[in-house]
Amino acid sequence: MEKKRFAVLMCAEDSEYVKKVYGGYSGVFVKMLEEEGETWDVYKVARGEFPEDDELFLYDGFVITGSCSDAHGNDTWVQDLLDLLNKLHSMNKKLLGICFGHQILGRALGGKVTRSPTGWDIGIRTITLSPSWSFSLTSLDLPPRLSIIECHRDEIRELPAKAEVIAWSEKTGIEMFKYGDHIMGIQGHPEYSKDILLHLIDRLIQGDCIIDAVGIQARERAALWEPDKEAWKRMCVNFLKGRL
Repeated sequence: MEKKRFAVLMCAEDSEYVKKVYGGYSGVFVKMLEEEGETWDVYKVARGEFPEDDELFLYDGFVITGSCSDAHGNDTWVQDLLDLLNKLHSMNKKLLGICFGHQILGRALGGKVTRSPTGWDIGIRTITLSPSWSFSLTSLDLPPRLSIIECHRDEIRELPAKAEVIAWSEKTGIEMFKYGDHIMGIQGHPEYSKDILLHLIDRLIQGDCIIDAVGIQARERAALWEPDKEAWKRMCVNFLKGRL
């Protein structure tokens, strides 16, 4: 049987801490999604490293990661990524977008991404799955509400008509969406651990991206709940491998 092959499209730069402890952000994704007998490649698209057009057919699916960049921006690599995603969409490839990846997929399909009018969402949040979507997930034994780590200040404000919102929260109206059977976006971070979240909060404070009070509140919220990591893993693996 031919080995399945997947690629991580890295839209962020690794921190020294994540490289040292987790083998980089791409390693975090591969650890969550990889199954025996698969091949996983990594393309650092934020550095301009993209697969060639004649390589795209080799892959069964692609994962688009989070980023410190804006999905509504016009950096050269962001424009190149939009072009790539449209090619993959036309090829009906499985596409799983996380945080920035979720947003850039929404934009590629014709949606609108902006700063959230309610500001940053950092910590652990409970999201509600659409009844129509949760019905299709019954084989995975997932509850109708799931907790997930969030770290974003942008969000999808509008999706194209053919896209379906499949989860929302009190803060964000489009926490998840799907387009056909081959594209799914998740605003939160199913791959993150609490340790990565706390490290990221420190980086955001040190970089003056958020004020201390926001960081303290995020740490307090993170201490109250646990993300449903195993449930998210089951959902992401089964979507990417075509079992949903």
